[in-house]
Amino acid sequence: MPTEVLSLPLYIDFGATFLFAVTGAMFAIRRHYDWVGLFVLALCSGLGGGLLRDGIFINDGAPAAMRHAGYLWSVIAGCLAAGLFHRHVSKLDRLFLYVDALGLGAYGVVGTTKASVAGLSLPAAIFVGVVNAVGGSLIRDVLTNTESLLFKPGQFYVVAALAGCSSYVVATTWLHLPVSITVWIAIAVTFGARTLSIVFNWKTASILPKAVPEGEGADS
Repeated sequence: MPTEVLSLPLYIDFGATFLFAVTGAMFAIRRHYDWVGLFVLALCSGLGGGLLRDGIFINDGAPAAMRHAGYLWSVIAGCLAAGLFHRHVSKLDRLFLYVDALGLGAYGVVGTTKASVAGLSLPAAIFVGVVNAVGGSLIRDVLTNTESLLFKPGQFYVVAALAGCSSYVVATTWLHLPVSITVWIAIAVTFGARTLSIVFNWKTASILPKAVPEGEGADS
C-alpha cells in the first residue's frame, strides 16, 4: 500500500462528522434526553469511529479528532441543528440517508488509508476502515442499551462500507492507481451500494429463518 498521506478536503470529513452528529442527536431527542444526553450521543455518533481507529488500532498519539478543533465544532453544530430545528430536520430523513452514505464512504477510505500507512496488513486495513465508518453508531447503540441495527438483517450498511474499503485496496495495491483516483472510486462504490440498497430496498437475510408459530401456515 502507498505510504503517501491521504489528502481529502476537510469539508468532507467535517461534513460527515456534522451529519453523523445530527443522527445521534436526533436519536437522543426521540428518546426524550436532555442536552447532555444529546451531546454525548452526537459526539459518539460523529467521532466514535475515528476514536476507535486512532485509540485502539493505530494508537499513534492523540486521536485526530482531539488534535483539530474542527471536529468538535462540527459535533456542536450538529447538536444545535438537531436541538433547535428538529421538527424540520426530521422531514429530511431520506436526504440524510444519502448524505450519510457519502460520509460512510469518506470515513471508510480515511480509516483504510491511515491503517495501511501505519503498517497494518491489507485485511486489517480494510477492517479498520469499516470500523471507522460504522463504529460511531455501534457505540451509540451500546450506550443506549439498544440492539444495534448493524447486527440485524437490513439495507446494506456494513456491506457498503466493506465494498468501498475493499475496492480502495484492490485499486491501489493490485491496479496501482494513484491514491487521488482510488479515493473517489472507493467513495463512489460505497455510496452506490448504499444508495441502491435504499432505492430498491435491497436487504440482507438472516442465516436462520424465524420459526413459524404452530398453527400458522398450515394447510386448511
